[in-house]
Amino acid sequence: MIAQDASAERERQGMILAEDAEPPIEDDGGVGAIGDILGFHIRLAHGAVYRHFTETFDHLDLTQKQVSVLWLIDDHPGIAQTDLARRLQMDRATVMAIVNRLQARDYLERGKSSGDQRRQTLVLRPAGKAALVEARKAILEHEAWLKSRFNKREIKQLIALLARIHG
Repeated sequence: MIAQDASAERERQGMILAEDAEPPIEDDGGVGAIGDILGFHIRLAHGAVYRHFTETFDHLDLTQKQVSVLWLIDDHPGIAQTDLARRLQMDRATVMAIVNRLQARDYLERGKSSGDQRRQTLVLRPAGKAALVEARKAILEHEAWLKSRFNKREIKQLIALLARIHG
């Protein structure tokens, strides 16, 4: 009560101490009203994550999409290219281009499905398995960097919120 009385007295006399003042407006980084646009922040976050990923994976000469393709093929040997496209939410032409690049590096091989001769199956070759082992190490480093910004509850919540956008 005494603190309230003192604060009221200072205010009445026009004296404002730092503890009584409104918090300063945070520097908006010069972006102005666009700083209130959710999509803008998602783009900035994506850019930061992508830059760190690129730095972490530079020595492997693999893209995010290539790593995802290798990982899914390793988890699902014999998966069809069309299933990869569906699971990664990419068009079939993009997946085919990625598969072609990975095959040219001897990371995977195509085969024919025993159930449907029109479907091409994919399996990792030894070089692809070795590349994926190194990629998983880099992913752990990258994930540690990213997750260090959040607590466990926030990570779970962020994943759920992002899934509402892309899912």
